[in-house]
Amino acid sequence: MSNYSAGLGKPGSGKRRIRDLLNQPDNRVCADCGAPDPKWASANIGVFICLKCCGVHRSLGTHISKVLSVTLDDWSDEEVDSMIEIGGNASANSIYEAFVPEGSSKPGPDVSHDQRLRFIRSKYELQEFLKPSLRITSGKTTSTKKPPSFLSSSLSTKFMDSFRTNSSSKKIFEEGMVEFIGLLKVTVKKGTNLAIRDMMSSDPYVVLNLGKQKLQTTVVNSNLNPVWNQELMLSVPESYGPVKLQVYDYDTFSADDIMGEAELDIQPLITSAMAFGDPEMFGDMQIGKWLKSHDNPLIDDSIINIVDGKVKQEVQIKLQNVESGELELEMEWLPLDQ
Repeated sequence: MSNYSAGLGKPGSGKRRIRDLLNQPDNRVCADCGAPDPKWASANIGVFICLKCCGVHRSLGTHISKVLSVTLDDWSDEEVDSMIEIGGNASANSIYEAFVPEGSSKPGPDVSHDQRLRFIRSKYELQEFLKPSLRITSGKTTSTKKPPSFLSSSLSTKFMDSFRTNSSSKKIFEEGMVEFIGLLKVTVKKGTNLAIRDMMSSDPYVVLNLGKQKLQTTVVNSNLNPVWNQELMLSVPESYGPVKLQVYDYDTFSADDIMGEAELDIQPLITSAMAFGDPEMFGDMQIGKWLKSHDNPLIDDSIINIVDGKVKQEVQIKLQNVESGELELEMEWLPLDQ
């Protein structure tokens, strides 16, 4: 644990403790590229990162890096305590960058996305810069020394085994080297009159897909009118399409049953946000609209507003290809330069 973190272990506001940790000198720049004023963190790895590196961390999956916003997201006590225990960038980098080989250099803030992705994958996913005795190995070979608790929690042995033995997984990551233009935060609020898939009810959950990214909500047991109020964050590439949404009924002993689907057109939100630039320069106002039509799932026109300096869009949709069901969502656009 870093000496800096010793005074942060006492009780207090979780977000205040994270901000205090962020204000320490070694945490004022991104742990991966050195960009100033990072506003994101990998809660399980224990580092503060910039928005560009944040997009790469998200692409690795939460089993490797669980990314949270220092200001926007709610932190659990466990996540806060984990960050405090690790102590921030200097402590984590002393482990993850212990043996950077000659010829490999740490990227700067303005490197290409491909360079950034290669370094971050090598650092956290492939563990190429770890002290050899700490590396988690696959197959019959196992490490003789147990890695630090924060390291073992951030690297899934099962995932690393499958990654090293499955060339198709490697191909997927290599083909996924794309530039991101921003982040889309989708709050899945609630469902209404969802379809019955069990005897009298259903156990619904929502899945969002954008490109190769797939996120899902928790399962709500035995409820046709579930309330989630759960935030899901997607990285948006330069060439983006609609967000594909599906609702499923969770089954323990058989394949999950589909309970409807829909496509969310995110172009009106992104176009409106980019046209106005920095939303913090404006008061609350309407800046755009996604119009209801026969070929989209909208129940009513979906209004795009600037609210408290943020670009948000309330969306109410009727699920398609199913006998009944509606969902209420909120989308928020977070540009890379915010």
